[in-house]
Amino acid sequence: MTEKEKNTTLDLARHTLRTEAEALLDLEKTLSDEFTQAVEAIFQCKGKVIVTGMGKSGLIGRKIAATLASTGTPSFFLHPGEAFHGDLGMISAEDAILALSYSGETDEILKIVPFIKERASTLISMTGHPTSTLARYSDHHLCVAVREEACILHLAPTTSTTAQVAMGDAIAVTLMKLRNFKADDFARFHPGGSLGRRLLLQVENVMRSDNLPIVAMECDTKEMIHAMSAGRLGLVIVCDGDRIEGIVTDGDVRRAMESRQQEFFSLRAIDIATRNPKTISCHEKLLAAERKMTENKITSLLVTDDRAKLVGVVQIYDIKL
Repeated sequence: MTEKEKNTTLDLARHTLRTEAEALLDLEKTLSDEFTQAVEAIFQCKGKVIVTGMGKSGLIGRKIAATLASTGTPSFFLHPGEAFHGDLGMISAEDAILALSYSGETDEILKIVPFIKERASTLISMTGHPTSTLARYSDHHLCVAVREEACILHLAPTTSTTAQVAMGDAIAVTLMKLRNFKADDFARFHPGGSLGRRLLLQVENVMRSDNLPIVAMECDTKEMIHAMSAGRLGLVIVCDGDRIEGIVTDGDVRRAMESRQQEFFSLRAIDIATRNPKTISCHEKLLAAERKMTENKITSLLVTDDRAKLVGVVQIYDIKL
C-alpha cells in the first residue's frame, strides 16, 4: 500500500466515524416525549418485548432483544418472515412489539402489522421516516433518521444501523433505571461472565486450602523461604498454634534482605512478618475480596471460618481468571 493509499484509507475511516458520531449527536437533540412514552409502555408491559426486523434491521433487532433480556426486560427476537408463517402464535395480548425498519415500508413487517395490532398490547416502531406506513400504524414511533450513510455510495446501512443500535441502548439503559436494576441482578443473568462470577461465587469456592505454607513464629528465615517456595503462593502464614500471628510475602523477604543484610539469616519469621494481616470470611463474595485487596493495595487475603480459624488463602489471581 502506497503512502497515498494509506492516507486515503485513514481519511475514509475518519470520515466514517465522524459521520456516525455526528448522527448520534443529532439523534440526541431530536429525542422527545415520544421516547419517554415508548419506554413507559415497555415498562408497564406485563408480557415480553418482542423485537422484529428484516435484513440489517433484523440483525440490530437481535442485539437489542439480547441487551433488553440481559438487563431486566424479558425480550426475544421474532423474524417477520417466520412470524407470517406460523410464529405469530408467540405473541400474546400482554406483549409489546418493537419493530425496526429504517424505511418504514419493509413488506415483511407491514404484512404482520394487522395481526400485531390485533394481538399485542403495544406496537412501537423505530424508523427513519415518521410519515412511513409503519410509523403511522404504530402506537409509538422512535425516529432514527440520519442525514447520510457513511457508506461511500450512500447505500449500505451504516450510519442508520448505528443510530438503531444507540436508540436500542438508550431504551435498555432507561429501563434499567426504572427497574432499579443492580449489578447483582446483572450478575444473575451473566453467571458465566467475570462480573457474575465475582458477584455470585463465595471466597470458599476459589480459595487455596491444601498444603498451606504455615510456619511457626520462631521459624528461621532459611526454613521460611523453603516453605514459601514449596507453597507457591508468594507468602507464608505465621501462626502460633491455631492463632494467626502474621504474614510474610516475598516482597517482605526482599525488603528485609536489603535493609537487614547483616542479620537476615538470624531473623525469625515473626521478626519480618506483617502483624494482624488482612483476613476475609470464607462466606464472603469474591467481589468483596477484590474490593478489600484493592482498598488495602494487597494481592492476598487470609481466609477464615466462622470461628476465625485459618482455612485458606485467596489471591487476586484466583478472582480475575
